[in-house]
Amino acid sequence: MKSLTKALVISVMISLVGFTIVTNENNSNAPVINDETFPVNVDENKVNTSLVDYIYKGEMKASWYGPRFHGKRTANGEVYNQEAFTAAHKNLKFGTLLRVTNPKNDKFVVVRINDRGPFIRGRQLDLSKAAALELSIIEKGVAKVKIEEITLKGINFPVITFN
Repeated sequence: MKSLTKALVISVMISLVGFTIVTNENNSNAPVINDETFPVNVDENKVNTSLVDYIYKGEMKASWYGPRFHGKRTANGEVYNQEAFTAAHKNLKFGTLLRVTNPKNDKFVVVRINDRGPFIRGRQLDLSKAAALELSIIEKGVAKVKIEEITLKGINFPVITFN
């Protein structure tokens, strides 16, 4: 399971960064190796190399959970790690990736749904301690956050879609 999680994270990170493969005209499978660097004029507004779509899901009231649950089983069977970037939601599919943004400071994290909750009225998302630290919501405990679901364009990724 850890290797699948690592593969998912690596795939998402590559997708977030984007990449271009340049090939040699003589041998289309061999990459071009060139020590020279030169400027390339590209209209960045017209080039989209990203394999990722961000689907706006609105704002949610988020809280966080950590020490009391660290090392215990989550609803999907994993062992909860408060230092991982995960979250609990009442009905999003396990494996769903979310970009969570704190609108007060524009900090964001990518979390994976692996648990159910929160079970306190008015809250829609429970973040791991690591995610809450990154968003700077630890001290306040609860914050309104912007949610975007991350999907991979044209890729059927069973790790994400299975419940």
